Amino acid sequence: MKKIICIPFCFFLFISLAKAGGPWPQFKGKAYIKLSEWWLTFDQHYTSTGGIDPNITTGIFNTSIYAEYGFTNKLTGIIYAPLLSRNYMNNQVSATTQEILIKGEAVNFFGDIDLGVKYGLTKKGAKVPISASLILGLPTGKSSAGSSGQLQTGDGEFNQLIQIDAGTGFQLGKKKKVNSYVSAYLGFNNRTKKYSEEFRYGFEFGSGFFKNKLWLVGKVNAIESFKNGATAEDITSTSIFSNNSEYISYSLEAAYYFTKKVGMSLSYASAFRGEIIAAAPSYSVGVFLDLSK
Repeated sequence: MKKIICIPFCFFLFISLAKAGGPWPQFKGKAYIKLSEWWLTFDQHYTSTGGIDPNITTGIFNTSIYAEYGFTNKLTGIIYAPLLSRNYMNNQVSATTQEILIKGEAVNFFGDIDLGVKYGLTKKGAKVPISASLILGLPTGKSSAGSSGQLQTGDGEFNQLIQIDAGTGFQLGKKKKVNSYVSAYLGFNNRTKKYSEEFRYGFEFGSGFFKNKLWLVGKVNAIESFKNGATAEDITSTSIFSNNSEYISYSLEAAYYFTKKVGMSLSYASAFRGEIIAAAPSYSVGVFLDLSK
């Protein structure tokens, strides 16, 4: 049986699709809360050389909550919590006899929680606001489950991400002006328990339509591994979090406000290139409460 390898989305891509984000801290007493469902099903993955190999059909589902709260006008608290994470593998069936060679399994548990703070480095009203964030990844999920130990809802390691964001808002068009923004970030993720450190970067662009009721957002996110940790074979299981993973991904998201504060979002994400990640798109749907207004 081929070893199952898949994308380490939970601390990076999950969050980038779930959050309000950017270099703008919440104002004091303001908040943004989002409940979302994210899922990925795949039967092939990118190898360590960037090729594509088949694997047993595997699925990952995360029901999570993301929230930001402004402690001051410059300091914002952040939490990302997978309330229920499900990881499953289908039966492995013989191509000739159709017999079940290995029975499918599943695990349902909490995921790894992220706690963090974002601090505004520039003055209020700055044309290009800049912020710094510290995100702590807590090992609250299961790092090994199932008969093979390859089913996981967390990687069992404590990581620390330091990130710098910068961006600006502007208007597009002459007659009918469209409120828009662009932002970018750079980050360094320190990982423990033989996992490689990572360099992270990305940018996003968004525009609001119909009096800002509909927001369309495009994002590019990337991880470049330092590849200074253990090899994949030295890690007990790689069913959710792989070591030495790299990718450049893109995502498209639409968020619609039904009222001034309540809305719904849909998103799609895939990868331009990858190493030791799933070779399949992911999807997300969520509802949010925007108390920043």
